Amino acid sequence: MMEFLYFPEDKTEYIPAVIMLVIFMILAFGTMYLLYKKSKKEERIFNEKYELNKPDKNEESDSID
Repeated sequence: MMEFLYFPEDKTEYIPAVIMLVIFMILAFGTMYLLYKKSKKEERIFNEKYELNKPDKNEESDSID
């Protein structure tokens, strides 16, 4: 009835699958790291271009000491 399920008696047949899984996981994490790094670089360039996150001179003088 469930002939499509195959669980081998010899467990060494799982080794190539585990190796491929580890390789793909490493590649996935590496890709996410590179995307995160690129995103942070683009955010910094955008903020510099439009002068965001810089305090105004007027805001400093308005502070109460």
